[in-house]
Amino acid sequence: MNEIFEYGIFFKRNERIWVLKTMMKSQTTKRKANKLISLLLAAGMAASLAACGSSDSGASGSGSAAGGDGEVVELVMGNVTSSSAKDAVTEVLIPKVEEYSNGTLKIVHFPDNQLGNDEQSFAMAQTGECDIAVGSTSSVATTYNDLYVYDVPYLFLNKQEVYDVGFNGETGKAILDGFSEYGLKGLAFWENGFRNITTTDKDIATVADLSGLKIRTMANEIHLEAWKAMGANPTPMAFGELFTGLQQGTVDGQENPLGIITGNKFEEVQSYCTLTEHVYTPYYVVMNQAKWDSLTAEQQEALTKAVEETTQRQYELSQKYEDEAIEVMEGAGCAVRTLTDEEKMGFKEAADKANSLEAAKKIMYKPELADQMAAELDAYRNK
Repeated sequence: MNEIFEYGIFFKRNERIWVLKTMMKSQTTKRKANKLISLLLAAGMAASLAACGSSDSGASGSGSAAGGDGEVVELVMGNVTSSSAKDAVTEVLIPKVEEYSNGTLKIVHFPDNQLGNDEQSFAMAQTGECDIAVGSTSSVATTYNDLYVYDVPYLFLNKQEVYDVGFNGETGKAILDGFSEYGLKGLAFWENGFRNITTTDKDIATVADLSGLKIRTMANEIHLEAWKAMGANPTPMAFGELFTGLQQGTVDGQENPLGIITGNKFEEVQSYCTLTEHVYTPYYVVMNQAKWDSLTAEQQEALTKAVEETTQRQYELSQKYEDEAIEVMEGAGCAVRTLTDEEKMGFKEAADKANSLEAAKKIMYKPELADQMAAELDAYRNK
């Protein structure tokens, strides 16, 4: 593949404009360039902050650095629209971080993508414009390519597999640790949930019912090819335009986790929901590595403990809100269809024609991780 890509990143801080560009001739080169740009971004921002010195401490982004006795370190956190993620932070992370750190750490929480979408907050965490970021792995897989493994349809068949293998297995832990190559400390994977399909006019009972339907998907090549294999016409669309797109019939349906569906009131413009559970996409929780390194050992331990407790609460809230989401959809007149295992396998067999695992390996930085994840899942199911 000899096509040339030009890739540029622009960001501004304290009236300084930083511009990074590179030319890429292949997917492999493009992946390496993405990684290089991520590191250069972090290095460039660190240099900018150092040059600005202590006079920059009041600027937006990272709070005060760890230092003198009694100093409170503020950690700016960008969060998603998910109710479970927001509520877990409010209920657990904010008070527990303060408690466990004896008041030396404070979370400054910006939910509902107030700091930008997933890609933007991820980049801000890299550069230090914010300290902690939460987002969907699918949204940033174009930067951290090994996250594509989580986009493989029907890789996970239930949530327990996700928790035990996808998050806490050797491969899951290696992927979380891999954020370090992008200037980030991987803190946790959080529950986003299985993706399910909703439609405006057609009840989806079998994979054949998807034929020709314009289904809004993310601009994620693994997802796109899988939907094509299932007979649909995948149509990427900005998330902010989706409600109107469904309302006006620009697309025939969409697919998202249940909490996202009801959190954005899609049930008001959709008549049917089928629990296909075709892809499980986690949330990542990451922290700027330099900020993490600036904390004392006691503060790191306090933050780690608080994140662990928040993670468990977030899982609980996610399940609770999913159950409530089904009630909300049905109450709004959106019929919810639960598939039998046999019916779900019909969707899986169609999606498998896209050979998504092999497709993911071709664009992953460490393709062996996909094979390791699949092997761990096989061993888990056969034990």
